[in-house]
Amino acid sequence: MAPVAVPRGSAALLDRNAQRGLLATVAAFFIWGLMPLYLRPLRSLPALEVISHRIVWSAALLLAWLGLRGGFRDVAAALRDGRTRRRLALCALLTTCNWLGFVWAVSVGRTLDASLGYFINPLINVVLGVVVLSERLNRLRWAAVSLAAAGVLWLAIAAGEVPWIALMLACSFSIYGFIRKVIAVEAVAGLAAETALLAPLALGYLLWTQLQGSATFGAGHGWLTPWLMLGGGVTAVPLALFAYGARQIPYATVGLIQYLGPTLQFATGVFVFGEPFSGSRLCGFAMIWAALAIYAVGGLRTAKV
Repeated sequence: MAPVAVPRGSAALLDRNAQRGLLATVAAFFIWGLMPLYLRPLRSLPALEVISHRIVWSAALLLAWLGLRGGFRDVAAALRDGRTRRRLALCALLTTCNWLGFVWAVSVGRTLDASLGYFINPLINVVLGVVVLSERLNRLRWAAVSLAAAGVLWLAIAAGEVPWIALMLACSFSIYGFIRKVIAVEAVAGLAAETALLAPLALGYLLWTQLQGSATFGAGHGWLTPWLMLGGGVTAVPLALFAYGARQIPYATVGLIQYLGPTLQFATGVFVFGEPFSGSRLCGFAMIWAALAIYAVGGLRTAKV
């Protein structure tokens, strides 16, 4: 059968869409990678207060955005369906745990542990596929998972404790992504529904802190009030960029770009925050980076088949 010719104008349009998608995806992971720089000035605040502001302001921004786009129907439909609503509520709980863990890690000077969580997240996804979906792994992926497990074990032995922050962040984000895949709701509408479910609780907590006189928001702290409000943007904007970009470029490309986020977090922790990074930790991280390289090679080979 002869190949179907693609009109020049259509090909150019596809190229432009792919370029825009690539830029949007890179921008999303770039923002996520620099998230510690946003959170660092808030380290004196309780993590729950920071997260509550992030939920409230991102919910307001997302709902306003969807209102302009006429997307309220998608959110309403998702929340009306009992099964979808329960799954979104579970996603909201996992997101909250993930955000709390990340904010706390940055605030106590453990940004490197947080970055480790997002480095091993793709490999946790592989394990989840084996355990839950009974997927079979080829030799390359088994080698990647085994090497990553060895790296985590090495870090645990070197530090004298299990790297629970990294494992909690990786597992909560992996399970979140797994559940979101089976929910037939567009990414932005889904996050809007999740934050809408959380917003009453977050707003109630913030009102309680106001009544207790312990709230930071509007308490004469100058830049802290708008900085907390900015949390809505740093939450919603990268997700919208990712939702757009991931539809325009191959999934294998997205899989490679995702390492930009933890790489920037790692660099921020070492070179900006000056967190200690000993030779023993370097060895553990090196094993995990090697595992990711093996995993990426396996993904590229699969994509070419």
